[in-house]
Amino acid sequence: MEILSVASEVFPLIKTGGLADVAGALPLALKPHGIRMRTLLPGYPIVLQKIGKATRIGGFDNLFGHPASILAVDHHGLDILVLDAPALFDRDGGPYVDKAGLDYPDNFRRFAALSLAAAEIAGGLLPDWTPDLVHVHDWQAALTPVYMRFGPASGMPTVLTIHNIAFQGQFGPTVFPELALPPEAFTVDYVEYYGDVGFLKGGLQAATAITTVSPSYAQEILTPEFGMGLEGLLAARLSGLKGIVNGIDADIWDPRTDPNIAAPYSADKMKRRAENKLALSKRFGFDAAPGPIFSVVSRLTWQKGMDVLAEAIDDIVENGGKLAVLGSGDPVLENAFLSAAARHPGRVGIVVGYDEPLSHLLQAGSDAILIPSRFEPCGLTQLYGLRYGCVPVVARTGGLADTIIDANEAALAARVATGFQFSPVTADGLRLALRRVFALYKEPKAWARLQAQGMKSDVSWDKSAERYAALYSGLLVKG
Repeated sequence: MEILSVASEVFPLIKTGGLADVAGALPLALKPHGIRMRTLLPGYPIVLQKIGKATRIGGFDNLFGHPASILAVDHHGLDILVLDAPALFDRDGGPYVDKAGLDYPDNFRRFAALSLAAAEIAGGLLPDWTPDLVHVHDWQAALTPVYMRFGPASGMPTVLTIHNIAFQGQFGPTVFPELALPPEAFTVDYVEYYGDVGFLKGGLQAATAITTVSPSYAQEILTPEFGMGLEGLLAARLSGLKGIVNGIDADIWDPRTDPNIAAPYSADKMKRRAENKLALSKRFGFDAAPGPIFSVVSRLTWQKGMDVLAEAIDDIVENGGKLAVLGSGDPVLENAFLSAAARHPGRVGIVVGYDEPLSHLLQAGSDAILIPSRFEPCGLTQLYGLRYGCVPVVARTGGLADTIIDANEAALAARVATGFQFSPVTADGLRLALRRVFALYKEPKAWARLQAQGMKSDVSWDKSAERYAALYSGLLVKG
């Protein structure tokens, strides 16, 4: 089976969030199922730098007014196709925003180009390769099924995965004439969305099948609270909607071999984990007082519940805990955490930004990781926590609820608990969860059992890849 995957970011080439991890791990997980997945992504400067020498296998004389090339390269076992279009992707900022943090005004054109290129590949652009099916991710690639409907690949099955329905790619109607779509595409059956152009909306209409990154999130987005205006469309597509929980790359995230941590360890050799806690304490300037270290690796935003956590920081310190934060986002929230660090020297520390090696040390060295998200399609951070014996403390929503078994009395007695869930997502709700965490931490044997149970969890891509393989096969049989 030959699959074309289309994504705006792919780890280890470019990453701003969990989408990159998924797009980078799924192709490798599918190989044992006899599936070859080639991944198309934009030729950002950092991507071109990392891939080095690549082979030009196709291109366009005029892709939205500019020449572009399709480059092919094998990178860390990934079969990569790069859309090299300097006029669209050679920017000094990030993949979506400029140095000032503002969206590029031509984002509609940049990601329409990615989608159109993918549709052309599906239609036979490349001389020696045509996919059997196209799998696209989020709004940045969501126009691909729309372009395919109006091109030579109209009969080819497509899968659209929603990683976060809050980001929809909605633009004013004036952009439509620039999208190289026929007039009938600007209707409610395709991209028209309350008078605007909706990239994700169009993809949801045109895709053969729709997946989300957890079963609970697939149910949540059918409601007004979580559907972000698209719940009616999704309800109409219910028969084609499926939730498949994400996995993680168990080779990259492995405390036994991780080069980013101070000391390797495993579930049956947990004593060395203390060396990582010491290294983390030094990195954040913590004092030597005993007590649990809580960590955060997150965008500092309202969605992630970081305002709720900011209200509970003093409680963590008063109860003998420490807090290490890695992240960036809302300036108000960044300042709230910086103020807490100034208020509690030696007990609270923050690194503003993102540091991949440090994120590994945080999982290996902290006792618990806090994920108080208001909504979370899947979440990977809690899966990393399970893998590293860093106990997840999560809001009861989406993929967090699907992947963490709450340490209630019955689950602890049955020795199946893997973390702590709480609801509602308020400061008081989090404080109640923290009381439970502190209480169990004071029972070393019970805490160690909780860590060990989490480390036994299967957080790999094996089961999820099997489900994707079955989905692809079913769509090809129907086709």
